[in-house]
Amino acid sequence: MTQPIDIISRALKDIGALEAGEVPTADAAVDAFDMLNDMLDQWSNESMMVYNVTEIIFTLTAGQTQYTIGPGGDIGANFTGSIAGNILTVTNIDSGAIALNQTLAGTGIAPGTQIVAFIGGSGGNINEAGTYTVNIPQTVASTSINAYYQKPLNIDTAFVRVNTNSNGQPINNGGLDYPVAVLELEAYEMIGLKTLNGPWPKALYYNPGQTLGNLFVWPNPSQGEMHMFAETLFPRFTTQYDEILMPQGYVNAMRWCLAERLMPMYGKSNQTQIAMISAYAAQAKATLKRSNMKPAKTAMYSDVLVNTRSRDAGWILTGGFFR
Repeated sequence: MTQPIDIISRALKDIGALEAGEVPTADAAVDAFDMLNDMLDQWSNESMMVYNVTEIIFTLTAGQTQYTIGPGGDIGANFTGSIAGNILTVTNIDSGAIALNQTLAGTGIAPGTQIVAFIGGSGGNINEAGTYTVNIPQTVASTSINAYYQKPLNIDTAFVRVNTNSNGQPINNGGLDYPVAVLELEAYEMIGLKTLNGPWPKALYYNPGQTLGNLFVWPNPSQGEMHMFAETLFPRFTTQYDEILMPQGYVNAMRWCLAERLMPMYGKSNQTQIAMISAYAAQAKATLKRSNMKPAKTAMYSDVLVNTRSRDAGWILTGGFFR
């Protein structure tokens, strides 16, 4: 199990600030720890360094066009649950939906606790109790828990799930999904009647804000379950002894990138050493970016434009929407 203090020690040895077998002083460890967290904050802004996408799920409230995302925001879940080790057991959901990467807050819950896997809980289904895996082992008696999403930097894509038809009758097989356009500010400003009533949203605008993200949907919905996708933020480590849960290659990248940033602090001026460490850091990041590279979007056309294929009922899978 690798911890931040391990990365700090290796980085200091790489630049010659520590000898083999030595450990960093308390002050040196604190300085490097802060720099490590600052580096992770920067990586959250580098799209190709991000290895995961968070699905933000919430039920739309009829007549409500504005929502907030983040600690204390509208979007998230409130439920009753307990934690034993790294297993979260949810017995009752009062509101919202439980999803991966949500942060938990409640009496006795360790700061930075997040849901990292589903076990018996399905996740994504409204009012679904079950069991989940959290990242920090602990013991918490049954209590009221708030699960919230970290404020995303941007919303990349979205769709709305509709469970009833225009007559209010349930749709078989859990409903249909319709794409939702993600608008920039100028496009949102061009909408003349922002309070227009509609069955479900067709577009959204997201403003990250300073403390809470502000989400605006259009038209004014009467129903729907919104699913939005945003790049997951790298979590800041709370202590030097947290367990690092990241895919292969990230520990190595943190080691060499931290070493590169620590060199000026320790007055390192040997050009050979600087070039070597910078090359290792660049190579580690480039390898991760190749792994995280997203395929180019493909063009899609409506069936009415493709005369070589016989008609079928395939449109029901997309709702007739193409990009």
